Amino acid sequence: MSAELLNEKLNLETAKIDWQALQPHFARGAAVYVAPDLDLVAVARYVADDCAAALSPLMEEGKFQLVSDEQARAFWADNQEMWAVVVAPWVLVQPVV
Repeated sequence: MSAELLNEKLNLETAKIDWQALQPHFARGAAVYVAPDLDLVAVARYVADDCAAALSPLMEEGKFQLVSDEQARAFWADNQEMWAVVVAPWVLVQPVV
């Protein structure tokens, strides 16, 4: 798939959703946190392209990681609204700020 087509597809599949609706994805270990200062679609593209060179530094900085139990509790308590996009088998989630 071309980069342009992939970007369009990811943009169309990105939506706002409350954390409670994402709980099943967290429970199965598929919810991946993306820091609010990152471009969610760009990170989703890195995941789709399996671009470890781009993702590794983000992981080291804690800006891209599986949602932790602590994060999940805070998101639940606040009923945090999230941006989400699926890059199977993952659901990338980013707090709406």
